[in-house]
Amino acid sequence: MRTALAQTTSTTDPQANLGLVAAEVDRARDAGARLLVLPEAMICRFGVPLGPVAEGVDGPWASAVERLADAAGLTVVAGSFTPAPDGRVRNTLLAVGAGVRAHYDKVHLFDAFGFAESRTVEAGTEPVVIDVDGVGVGLATCYDVRFPGLFQALADRGAQVVALAASWGAGPRKVEQWQLLTAARALDSTCFVLACGQADPATTGEEPTGAPTGVGHSRVVGPLGEVVAELGAAAGTLVVDLDLAQVAAARASLPVLANRRF
Repeated sequence: MRTALAQTTSTTDPQANLGLVAAEVDRARDAGARLLVLPEAMICRFGVPLGPVAEGVDGPWASAVERLADAAGLTVVAGSFTPAPDGRVRNTLLAVGAGVRAHYDKVHLFDAFGFAESRTVEAGTEPVVIDVDGVGVGLATCYDVRFPGLFQALADRGAQVVALAASWGAGPRKVEQWQLLTAARALDSTCFVLACGQADPATTGEEPTGAPTGVGHSRVVGPLGEVVAELGAAAGTLVVDLDLAQVAAARASLPVLANRRF
């Protein structure tokens, strides 16, 4: 399966961000990709109130992304925000296009390193696996990568690939942690991990906002933890062909899922 990861930097303007999505969809279509993974918070970057931009999964922004994906004949995974009943929002990954219409609400909220996502975001409860051309693709968001159980639960539900969208917070050794964790989760689940983060806004001269706005280093990791491809801090696109036979081979030689006792 040919996949594309678009490491971009979203703004506070959903319409401008929709233009970024459209450009990346065109690029992925032209490359022959069947799955395009975009970062978390693609509808609007962190650091501003999220309530005013949150909309339902049938809202105008989500519907526009779905139309773009359908027209290109591929599946798009992109970060959005949807309203929660208590006035907060949910950190929602849309997965739409080419016969797919699903969403995942981020389960693990980033209450760490002095940031409290739970003040404004309500946690989801359910793992989600979609089907792309007969391949199970699990969905995960940013801080989820620190929790092996979710990735194993996705594998239990049929995932061979996990699309991980992020807006990773900067800080001491945070890039190294991202690299370590994405490789570890691939090994835990014997899945390909497509880890797509926001680019580092400093690469375009933007001043820090104090919010987790991205460090780049999007990467594809194989089911035995090997790095297949990786970007640096700046915006860019990865196009990678996944050999799904490697997942079966990894699970035969390293049956960590079958050998679990807890």
